Amino acid sequence: MTDAAPVLRAATEADLDAIMALEESSFTSDAWSRDSMQREIVSPFCHYLVAVRADGGLAGYAGLLCPEGSSDADIQTIAVDPADRGHGLGRALMTELMAEAARRRARQIFLEVRADNPVAHGLYRSLGFDDIAVRPNYYQPDGVDAVVMRAELGRPAGRTSA
Repeated sequence: MTDAAPVLRAATEADLDAIMALEESSFTSDAWSRDSMQREIVSPFCHYLVAVRADGGLAGYAGLLCPEGSSDADIQTIAVDPADRGHGLGRALMTELMAEAARRRARQIFLEVRADNPVAHGLYRSLGFDDIAVRPNYYQPDGVDAVVMRAELGRPAGRTSA
């Protein structure tokens, strides 16, 4: 990672090749299809962000599903290039998606995280998400469980329910 922090901006169809390269390298066994990702990026019900390095390379991306006025939002996906991890970029992407969900008047936001990804799980907990369910064998073909998490928008980050 360079000294300058990557810049966050709205994703466009022009970002699709770079997004898919990171998607396929990050999620080798369960990557989204190019068509699905393209539909998400252009959907008015979604908000996708990219994090662009000073050299123009893609450092990360994240997506939100939240129709305007819906009380619920869903983090669809997030990925950070391994070279850019550990510098707060995942937190920045998540924070901006949570803010966008609040702007769209959502009251709560959901996500699923692989049960075998304690780093991401810890990040989400620190942002105010609580575990609410487990979906057995959700991630295929690996058969890994998904931990379903929820955060109330407007609740102080890091606060967890008892």
